[in-house]
Amino acid sequence: MRNTHENRPVDPGDLSRRVAHRRTELGLTRKQVADRARLDPGFLEHLETNPVPVGVGTLTRLADALDTTVTDLLGGGRGVPAGAAPANASVQVEELDRAACWAKLVPGGVGRVVLRAPAGLAALPVNYRVLDATVVCRTAAGGALAGAAGDEVAFEVDRLDEAFATGWSVLLNGTLSVVSDQDAAQWFRQHADPDPWAGGRRDVWMRIKPTVITGRIIRPDGPSLAGSVE
Repeated sequence: MRNTHENRPVDPGDLSRRVAHRRTELGLTRKQVADRARLDPGFLEHLETNPVPVGVGTLTRLADALDTTVTDLLGGGRGVPAGAAPANASVQVEELDRAACWAKLVPGGVGRVVLRAPAGLAALPVNYRVLDATVVCRTAAGGALAGAAGDEVAFEVDRLDEAFATGWSVLLNGTLSVVSDQDAAQWFRQHADPDPWAGGRRDVWMRIKPTVITGRIIRPDGPSLAGSVE
């Protein structure tokens, strides 16, 4: 009997996808990561494309090389809110200056738009990009986000490191508007097309022009690095 699965691509597995994603996120080549983790580049390539059993020692070196944790590489904690780990007693909270706040936002990703809705305040997660000191995202016509055009909104992005109980957050306030100019919308599509994870047809471009931007970072206690970019 013919194997009906023979033409299907091999599923690389969760670990493979997470290693490849984190490496790409850091802008590193396979050789760079392999050198950091004291691995053969060929093995790393095989690991990123195939489900491969990996020992604890190799996982630990990979996590160190990718500036993450073994738990994150294995997908731990995906079903629970971030920040459940105990607080670290030896940390300091510092304000981020405006330039450092923008540096945290510029890579893009997922943030939350807080706006007024019929039932009260709502916080909507969106895939976003930063262009010309504004936050841009896509939404569906007739949706809550499009309906808030012209309103003052808040936009928040954060990141936590559960292993060290540290992290940062950036909050900006500004006016939400629809990008109605077709030339501008086309420019956004060419330069920063954030593909919404929620899927569906989302052809309306929105922009938040900030009036206030603030941020904080929680870092291990030590010499002050306020305003610096990590």
